[in-house]
Amino acid sequence: MREDRSNKRGKRKKDSFDADFAKKESGRVTDGSDKHENSGKHWMSFTPHSSVVRKQVDPETMKYFSEIANLFESNEVDLEERAVICGSALEETRGKEFELATDYILSHTLQTLLEGSDVEHLCAFLENCVSEFPNIAMDRSGSHVAETAFRSLGMHLQDSDVYSVIEDTLTMICKVIIENPVEVMCNCYGSHVLRSLLSLCKGVALDSPRLQGTKSSKVLAGRLNFKASRSDEDALSQAHRGFPDLLKFLVSGMLKCSRKDIKTLQLDQYSSLVFQTAFKLLMGDEEELLKIIPIILGCRKESIVEGNLIDLTKVPYVIDLLKEPAFSRLMEVILEVAPDVLYNELFSKVFRNSLFELSSHHCGNFIVQALISHAKHQDQMELIWDELGPKFKDILQMGRPGVIASIIAASQRLHDREQECCEALVAAVCSANESPGCIVPRILYLDRYFFSEDKANWNWPRGAKMHVIGSLILQEVFRYPNAFIQPFISSILSLEDDNVLEAAKDSGGARVIEAFLSSNVSAKLKRRLIAKLRGHYGELSMNLSGSFTVEKCFTTGNMSLQEAIVSELSAIRSELSKTKQGPHLLRKLDVEGFTARPDQWRSRQTSKQATYDEFHSTFGSGDINSSKSGNFLTHTYKNATQPEGIKKMRAEIDNTLTSPAPFLSNSGSKGKSNKPEKRRNKYARTS
Repeated sequence: MREDRSNKRGKRKKDSFDADFAKKESGRVTDGSDKHENSGKHWMSFTPHSSVVRKQVDPETMKYFSEIANLFESNEVDLEERAVICGSALEETRGKEFELATDYILSHTLQTLLEGSDVEHLCAFLENCVSEFPNIAMDRSGSHVAETAFRSLGMHLQDSDVYSVIEDTLTMICKVIIENPVEVMCNCYGSHVLRSLLSLCKGVALDSPRLQGTKSSKVLAGRLNFKASRSDEDALSQAHRGFPDLLKFLVSGMLKCSRKDIKTLQLDQYSSLVFQTAFKLLMGDEEELLKIIPIILGCRKESIVEGNLIDLTKVPYVIDLLKEPAFSRLMEVILEVAPDVLYNELFSKVFRNSLFELSSHHCGNFIVQALISHAKHQDQMELIWDELGPKFKDILQMGRPGVIASIIAASQRLHDREQECCEALVAAVCSANESPGCIVPRILYLDRYFFSEDKANWNWPRGAKMHVIGSLILQEVFRYPNAFIQPFISSILSLEDDNVLEAAKDSGGARVIEAFLSSNVSAKLKRRLIAKLRGHYGELSMNLSGSFTVEKCFTTGNMSLQEAIVSELSAIRSELSKTKQGPHLLRKLDVEGFTARPDQWRSRQTSKQATYDEFHSTFGSGDINSSKSGNFLTHTYKNATQPEGIKKMRAEIDNTLTSPAPFLSNSGSKGKSNKPEKRRNKYARTS
């Protein structure tokens, strides 16, 4: 039974590891054009060590560790006794560390011992097996043992007294790794252990969101200005005290000792992951990054000098590398972390005059997106526009809309070429002799339109899912000033009622509608779009995505539209209350209050709007006329990120005006006034 349980557990762990790695490798800001190629087709220039023959664990040792495993599974051992048993058992592994760590069954028991032992026995185990550590790290079972040991060390680092002991142990491991780093980096298991070691040296957990960096929605949100700056959102939180000098020693040592194998590291998918992690961990350390990034680009250390970091003779080779899957992912991270001086050299020496060529490539286009999203100033935006501005239609026809989305986001961030971006996008999807009404539908269904054989007779495809990047492009467009987006405004307002409803039911389309309602367009035009959904607010509110649209329609609409929305929700409030989003929506719109006493509900809404208007006239931006642009909630273009104090005040106004207590009685209270805001965050959407 013990063996059966261990086999099942081992299989689950192996499957989980492989699935996790596949997710990491495939996570990409994709527009449907990414094709995964196997970089392993390139011959490796290094010679791997001969396979290590593992001795079988002797029967007596196997019996001993099996008994310990059964003892722990019985849950009859208290915490203090467990630590003593773990320490004693680890002493019995002396001389057998490699065999036990790589045993498919006993490795699980060894992991349990490492998790429960004190720091003295833990470090002793690692030091005893240090000569075999690379082989343990490259083994399917051994890699889990190594990572468990690192996690346990991280837990012990909460105690500052053991810092020097752990540092000595990790130094020994780092030294043995850099003796032959290429083989470990290019191994699917070894690379993961290396990334754990790098994270431990930095003082962060490997599963930190900042290090994972593979969730495409988050990467795309950052590139398209849909989230806070990377310094706010992406900062690595220290889980424990790190070893910064050891981190630099390991990274520089791995590069120094693998200089002759640099081409292998550039093309291998596993070593790419190692360096992606290393560069993210070193982000902000400009001196160290300026030393190591040019080397991974193939430049010789002797030729790296200030003001000439990139060797011009290497540029054609680097451009070819950008079309390789593993290196393209690494270059995205390099552009993210590169100091300004290095980014500027990459821009001017490597990417200039090659942007359209790379945008056409299924790997290169992602690098162009990263380059554009990290453009530093308007001069760079001008160069980007000169090369790609006239090519909007070609880029969309090739199925690379992410490049277009990045250009639009950069134009907004740098306040350059904004009007030209809008005009180029219109020209790409709508000819001069066509009605502007076709613009929004064609962008919502980018792939279906551009890959249609009969574009002249293309119509709205009923029931089809809307294009993710297309919907994001429209969300960006509605952030522009009104003067630049008149064709888009005309197009969305000319949609048939059925098409607006279908868009509101689609997660991407719903966000486009919300972006329009949050824009600086006049309140009258916004209400024209809201009116197209009349009779379907209840239906939409039952959908998690549609409920946000209903709420946005309510805050944007006038009293007549608000009453129509609440009336429809009142009819289905019983069913709506059973959904995930229902209680929040019913409370936010005060549906129960409307059902019980409609007159008082109207009075409260009038008072609330009057308070908003008064507050906005006192604290709001003076260049936006409330009477022309709708209510206070809709002013988001010039004040896209409002101060936290104003947001809290708005929440407090909502709270106090829906309760019988006087306004001043709740001001300054942090108890009740924050609950609606917190619950709202629970259902907050990410772009």
